[in-house]
Amino acid sequence: MQKKVVIIMGSKSDLEWAKKIETVLHSFDIQVVIRIASAHKVPLKCYEIIKEYEKENLIFITIAGMSNALSGFADAQTHCPVIASPPYSDKYGGADIYSSLRMPSGVAPMTVISPENTALAAAKIIGLVYPDVQQKIIAFQEKKRAEIEAADSELR
Repeated sequence: MQKKVVIIMGSKSDLEWAKKIETVLHSFDIQVVIRIASAHKVPLKCYEIIKEYEKENLIFITIAGMSNALSGFADAQTHCPVIASPPYSDKYGGADIYSSLRMPSGVAPMTVISPENTALAAAKIIGLVYPDVQQKIIAFQEKKRAEIEAADSELR
C-alpha cells in the first residue's frame, strides 16, 4: 500500500470539498492526487483513472453529490478501498446521501460525510502499514481530546 490517496471528483464544483480532505491528508504526510471523472458522463475515463492508479495499491476517495454513481462504480472496478465523501447539500434536505449508502451486493464503498473524517479514515487504513502515519493519527486524536478537555475547563 502506498502513502497516497487518489481523490476522484464528479465535477469541478467538488474541488473545495476535495481541498479540505487534501489538507488533512497532507498533515499526515500522505500524497494526494485529485482528478475529475463523472461516472455518469465519462465512465470510460473514470475506469481508466481507476485502473491507472490501482496498480499502486492505494486508497480512492470519491466525491459526488446528488446521484452518486461514482462511488459504487469506482468500488466495483477495483480491489482497493474506496471511501465515498459526498458533499452535503441543503437542496435535497440531505436525502441525496442515500445514493451513497444504498449499494448493490458486492459493491462496498465506505461512506464518511465530513471531509476531515474522510481523510482520517484513509489515514487510519494507511497507518496499518506505515507506523509514522499511525503515530501522527495518535497525536491527532490526542489533540482532539485535549481540545475537549480545555473547552470543559474554560466553562468551570
